[in-house]
Amino acid sequence: MTTAKAIRRAYDEALGARLSITFHEANILSQLADARSLTQVDLARRVGVSRARVGVHIDSLAARDAVKRVADPADRRVWKVTLTRRGRSLWKQSVEVNRTVRVSVHAGLTDRDLDLLDRLLVSIQENLDVAAEDAG
Repeated sequence: MTTAKAIRRAYDEALGARLSITFHEANILSQLADARSLTQVDLARRVGVSRARVGVHIDSLAARDAVKRVADPADRRVWKVTLTRRGRSLWKQSVEVNRTVRVSVHAGLTDRDLDLLDRLLVSIQENLDVAAEDAG
């Protein structure tokens, strides 16, 4: 199992056990907390999943009264997704779960280790961005 998959699984397990949500659903809540409202297309892009997959997550969150869809007054074909009060509360709780998982993931690493890791990951992301631009 790759490190990325192991970390994702740790988040899914912790979020599922405490809040009954997935990593992607927590990410959607976080995106909406930052942006107030977003279209499904924007959410899919930000979360890194397909529009169909983000729609499944939105449906799940809407069933729990964590988000709602609101017609965009500027374009009736577009639906914006917004947090409800319950969604904002769930997002705040997910931030606490994130902190707990981070402590576990970072166990045994010094601040210097984490700074180096951060710089390396930023460099890798920049390389990937350049490669994607060159390919597109």
